[in-house]
Amino acid sequence: MARGRSFGASNIAGTWSRVTTVRNFELSLAPYAVSSTNTRGRLHPEKSPEGRTEFERDRDRIIHSAAFRRLEYKTQVFVNTEGDLYRTRLTHSLEVAQIARSISRNLGLNEELTEAVALAHDLGHTPFGHAGQDALNECMGPYGGFEHNLQSLRVVDELEEKYASFNGLNLCFETRESILKHCSKPNAEKLGEVADRFLSNRRPVLEAQVTNLADEIAYNNHDIDDGLRSGLITLEQAAEVPLFKMHLDRVKTRHPNIEGRRLIHETVRGIINALVQDLLHESERRIQQMKPTCVADVQLADKLIGFSPEMAELNHALKVFLRKALYQHYQVLRATLKARRVVQELFHIFMGDPRLLPPQFFQRSEADIPRAIADYIAGMTDRYAMKEHQRLTVPGVQ
Repeated sequence: MARGRSFGASNIAGTWSRVTTVRNFELSLAPYAVSSTNTRGRLHPEKSPEGRTEFERDRDRIIHSAAFRRLEYKTQVFVNTEGDLYRTRLTHSLEVAQIARSISRNLGLNEELTEAVALAHDLGHTPFGHAGQDALNECMGPYGGFEHNLQSLRVVDELEEKYASFNGLNLCFETRESILKHCSKPNAEKLGEVADRFLSNRRPVLEAQVTNLADEIAYNNHDIDDGLRSGLITLEQAAEVPLFKMHLDRVKTRHPNIEGRRLIHETVRGIINALVQDLLHESERRIQQMKPTCVADVQLADKLIGFSPEMAELNHALKVFLRKALYQHYQVLRATLKARRVVQELFHIFMGDPRLLPPQFFQRSEADIPRAIADYIAGMTDRYAMKEHQRLTVPGVQ
């Protein structure tokens, strides 16, 4: 009997500890941060989670989704089959989450919401990166177009099939609204409340603003890292970029004998740190100047998360360099050409005969055949898309 009472007391203490931790976390947030205690809720009401916040539940649902797992085999810049060490959409999303969470913590924002948005922001991306998205958008032009950001929301609202009571992941309103980074007026009118800020000219919450810039910091720097690793750009070329040269010189001064991968890693590491520190200082300055007292103040203000003018210029020069030297490199363009062809041909094959779609997509294609096809193609990994293309175009391939 004594042993039973002891176990019960321990259990109560553990529960109290978890509840206290959650409450303390919410109390530590800045007044302009999003709190899970005043979330606008979910499309389908659910009992509040125990021992974690609402946004932790969102994050966990995203991590356990099929769409998140598929990101491991989706292109960032280099097609997944080109090498095991290049970034994929999955590793990119993890890097974005790490950077975004660190920034949010320093600004007193909601780390769990930031992390959930960072991990979900690419769930709707096509195979083959932006080449796949551009090709699918062209195919879908007469049918409302395709944008991976809108598709990410579609994934978490409708396409994931895990729970007994609803389609999608049933995420909190604030997570869904923050995933929606871009939205045209016609699309916003169709989406309703979650896209209302695009019609009323309100800014995203600070957690979403942080994630947007963490995304930019991550992809610029890991693209230059992967570009150097691949040999498509050289260290001499990269050294012509002021931001890269600044940190390259610093590393060489501190470590005169450093070379190879260590030199590149230390340089990129320095750039990321400089961008994050600048963003923190500039964002703190803007917040102190504006003095928001609640989330509503944030959404009515000018953008509060950003780089200083000097760093914004340096970062822009890095983006211009990557566009010219890497994204328009002839080998990348060749891969882009093949990727576009695979996506376009798949789309037209299925439009010609929707019965070729897998049953779960064909069954709901009657209402909107093009959108069902887009859902199917967007959910493919690089290698699945290539294999499906072969199955449909090459005799003898099963």
